[in-house]
Amino acid sequence: MASRDNDSTPVPPSARKDLTVKQQREARRAEKVAALKKQQAKEKRNRTIGITVGAVAAVAVLGLVITSVVTSGRPDEPIAGVQTFDDLTATHVDGTVDYAQTPPAGGDHNAAWLNCGIYEQPVPNENAVHSLEHGAVWVTYDADALSTGDIEALREAVPETYSVLSPFDGLPSPVVISAWGAQLELDGVDDPRMDDFIDEFWQSPDAPEPGAACVQGVDAPGRIA
Repeated sequence: MASRDNDSTPVPPSARKDLTVKQQREARRAEKVAALKKQQAKEKRNRTIGITVGAVAAVAVLGLVITSVVTSGRPDEPIAGVQTFDDLTATHVDGTVDYAQTPPAGGDHNAAWLNCGIYEQPVPNENAVHSLEHGAVWVTYDADALSTGDIEALREAVPETYSVLSPFDGLPSPVVISAWGAQLELDGVDDPRMDDFIDEFWQSPDAPEPGAACVQGVDAPGRIA
């Protein structure tokens, strides 16, 4: 489940033929995290030792490699129904924020991010949006519109890392999946567009801080995993 952020170990391509479809998706997602963390570590070393212009060029090459990894699993065609939002601010604020989307898909947020995981109760928008800033996806559902089996299916469907699952009051559809600057209203738990959205926007480089921590933040009431 989403609380195991540090368990993302890339699977060698040669071993993937023996994996299930879900395991193959998780392997691709693990590659994203590994590539992004490698990039961040390299940039930190560069700042520490005052790297030269030649090393900056190497970082640019690495960026191209990472872009290739990130986009390799994306669907070829645009995902029907996805809404995108540009020019979102990302200022740390106190108190509540009046977001333009339901649920929020980015914007100003609390300085503490929400620990990624599965929640049985609604979570604070301002903390969840901070997790979106770190590249997480947030799957929200109308608890009154779904059965117990539907909710369990969602728990199995969300990525094991960098994801938040929680009920949300007043949704425009039974399930809504959000990332930083992107959102999709789903017809239900078996809507195939959810996997497409995750492939496209999970740990997206369009998030302000992809790969930043999704643990060691704050828990909300009702966390079960």
